Order: sequence, then C-alpha cells, then structure tokens
Amino acid sequence: MSEGTAKVSADGAGRTFVLIPGAGADPRVYGATIAALRERGHDGIAPPLPLDDAAATPSDHADAIVGALPDPAPQPLVVVGQSLGAYSATIAAARLYPSRLILLAPMIPAPGESAGNWWEGTGHDEVIAPLVERLGRPSEWDEEALAEVFYHDVDEATLAANAAYEGVPSDGLFAEPLPLAAWPDVPTTVLAPREDRLFPLEFQRRVARERLGIEVEEMEGGHLPFLSRPDELAQRLIALSWRREN
Repeated sequence: MSEGTAKVSADGAGRTFVLIPGAGADPRVYGATIAALRERGHDGIAPPLPLDDAAATPSDHADAIVGALPDPAPQPLVVVGQSLGAYSATIAAARLYPSRLILLAPMIPAPGESAGNWWEGTGHDEVIAPLVERLGRPSEWDEEALAEVFYHDVDEATLAANAAYEGVPSDGLFAEPLPLAAWPDVPTTVLAPREDRLFPLEFQRRVARERLGIEVEEMEGGHLPFLSRPDELAQRLIALSWRREN
C-alpha cells in the first residue's frame, strides 16, 4: 500500500484521534496532522482548551477535552498528549477509556505528581545540564535558544503559519498533582522523537521503563513533530493505534 492510500483499522472502522499539545499551545497546531489522518480514512479532533485561564489545571483541560466530544464519544477513540499535554491527556483517558493513550514527546506523569515537581522527580535537570550551561535556565531562553531546542527541524513557513497558535502554559498546569491513584487501565504507548533536544531519547526510554514498564516507540524529528513531520506523525499514530497489547 502506498503512503497516500487511505487505510482504516483492522476491524474496518476509522479511528478518531483527540490531539492535545503541550506548553500552552492551541491544539490547532495539529491542523496538518488532522488533514493527513483524514486522507487515510481517520479523523482528528483539536479540542478547544481554557488557554486564557492562568489558574486552569490539567483537570480543567481534561474537562474541556471530554466536553468537546459528542456523547457517546466516537469509537474507536485514541487520545494523544504531547509534552505537558500528557497530564491532561492521561486524566481524560481515565474518564474516556479510549482504545489507546499515546504520549508523544511527553512529560510522563506519575500519580500524585504535579508537572512542577516532574522535573526533579525524573532527574531532568541533569539530563539537560549541557543545554543549561550554554543557554541558561529554560525560563530564560531567548528566541535563539528556543529555535535551537524546539524549532531546529521546523521550516520557517510552517512556523509562520502556526505562530498564532503558540502560547505560554498557565501556572495552574504545573500546580495540580495528577489526580489519579494509579495509571488508567488503558493501553498506553510512548512515542519519542529521536532528535528531541528537550527530552532526549535515552531519557524517555528510562522514564518510560521506570514509570510505565514499557519500551518507547520512536520516530524521526524533534520535540514538535506535528509541525516538522505531520504526515509521518499521522502514519505512526494510526499504526500504533491498531496494537492490541499494552
């Protein structure tokens, strides 16, 4: 089958993918990925989130995600959470019981841990110590540093087209401990880009093993594959959504 040929799931039904970005970004950054999913017989939903509310927590975002879906939710349903969006995606998955939860370049949360405590809990500071030595703390990164870490594989035209969807995460997203006593009973996959400079591949492998007991799946690209590789991302999401095992 050629890359451009539409393909649906093994049971004959197209998947619906709920797509959540991180770092306060508007989910419409997934526009090109949604188009690629639809070309292949699937659908994608970019749920509106309370991005203007500085107090909004991952639970508030999960409320918005669930509220954006029809009742009953379409099936088969796949929830995708990228980077910081892994927190709200995991909470939403605990409510929706999708056929699969895919965490993309994620901050893999632990029950009871806030995103603010995640950095220390995973030892992330040590992992990016060379970056910090050169560029300063992430909160101090200027446009040149952000380009080096996040946009190194994204072309200028794509950046310009998606500039309106950029954002800053609210304080509330870092404050709330993950309000789950255990990981949701949902098949979970971690998809890690090999050239991610913020969350390097070996770091993701370790955290996925420690927290979820699984090996990561890999793809090319940096931290923002919905901008740099939307077609490839769509293909990987579809392929991973068919898996039966955890």
